[in-house]
Amino acid sequence: MNEKLLKSYLPMSETGFYILLSLNEPRHGYGIILHVKEITDGRIILGAGTIYGTLTKFEKDSLIEPAGEEDRRKLYRITEKGKWLLEQEMGRIDEMYVNGHKVLGGFNHDQDI
Repeated sequence: MNEKLLKSYLPMSETGFYILLSLNEPRHGYGIILHVKEITDGRIILGAGTIYGTLTKFEKDSLIEPAGEEDRRKLYRITEKGKWLLEQEMGRIDEMYVNGHKVLGGFNHDQDI
């Protein structure tokens, strides 16, 4: 779809990945913070600076778009271009996962750590 996007965003930072993933339904910045905290079991707690800086960049590159307002907060949602980029990153991660298991063979994550 867009080689420039691939070069700019892949590999994607973990925070960028989760911010974009959170916008599969419309959310404002604080809603993204809460959603990411929930789906990562509190492992990732995003700061406001990270959220709004990333949202500005994503919107500039048409990965997200405004989706209205809620309590005077701007809502965003992912665009088709953003979904495409997220799928590219998930494919990259899947490939690493599969290759890691091929090389390590019968490595059992739960028993060997």
